[in-house]
Amino acid sequence: MATWHYKRIVVKVGTNVLTRDDGSLDITSISHITDQLAALKKQGVGVVLVSSGAVGAGRELLPEAVHFDTVVRRQMLSAIGQVRLMELYRQLFSGHRLLCGQILATREDFRDRTHYLNMRNCIEALLHDQVVPILNENDAVSVTELMFTDNDQLASLVTTMLNADALIILSSVDGLFTAAPGTPDARLITELAAYEDAQQYVAPVKSSFGRGGMDTKLRMAQQTARLGADVILANGRRPNILIDVLNDAAPCTKVRKGMAPSSVKKWLAHEPDTKGSVQINEGAQQALTDANHVSSLLPVGIIDMKGDFKKGDLVRILATDNTPIGIGLAQYDAEQLKPILGKKGSKAFIHYDYLLVY
Repeated sequence: MATWHYKRIVVKVGTNVLTRDDGSLDITSISHITDQLAALKKQGVGVVLVSSGAVGAGRELLPEAVHFDTVVRRQMLSAIGQVRLMELYRQLFSGHRLLCGQILATREDFRDRTHYLNMRNCIEALLHDQVVPILNENDAVSVTELMFTDNDQLASLVTTMLNADALIILSSVDGLFTAAPGTPDARLITELAAYEDAQQYVAPVKSSFGRGGMDTKLRMAQQTARLGADVILANGRRPNILIDVLNDAAPCTKVRKGMAPSSVKKWLAHEPDTKGSVQINEGAQQALTDANHVSSLLPVGIIDMKGDFKKGDLVRILATDNTPIGIGLAQYDAEQLKPILGKKGSKAFIHYDYLLVY
């Protein structure tokens, strides 16, 4: 990879990179990340930072807040810690004569078209000046259905929204290994395709203070790659890691992008509101998830449906075990689809051009 190959990148920094073992902020580590982002910015690279750490910062400031309900405690610590975290970033970036701008988001901001466009326009404006946009989940109001899986999902959505060239996810490991890191037979997977099956390598372990783990990182990385951006999984604790991975000088896992999809598919990736759902059989699921073939969803592959959707509405696609596997634009309304469920000879219920498989 050539130096400064990318014109626009999103960098997601995980909790374990930004905090010490006791959960308090690691100012030295945050300073190193800030220095590297400033260096990229001064080389003309548009950089967006998705930063965890607000809850950890709040825990450091108010460690005695243990008697609150778990959800309320997270909301409170985030509200307190976000101020501390952003003040630290402000001070560190000012040393490079750069400003930073704060944007807090929930899943609803990506589902609502107006919120989505307002957020995108704001970030685009910030990228044209000497500003580093910093995004984090709005934990103070994000509960239940408003929550992202973690900031890996937020970073993936932001990367797609901005048509960024690459997403770099920094955690406390070098990338995806063939076994649990530290075990004798563990080998770093340096290259991965967007559609390659690598779930067998994921150990069921998550970070000490964060919500996510390698399973989420892998899913978000491959989804982001399928939507047209390269993804790099790397160790944010390594010195100069951002500069080094962009010059092939540090260990990491690279998930290579596929063909850039249409703007419609990119919008579908933000999981906008749906009006109903259809459950499909195993044959239809295999067809839709086959990376080597393009498939639409036909009524013959649908075994059940829910909702009073109309033609042109968005519907969720569910596997036989009710796991969501995609989303698409209905070509029939619910009353038209009902009598032809499982039957051959009808046109596609969701055409490939208006269908996104996760």
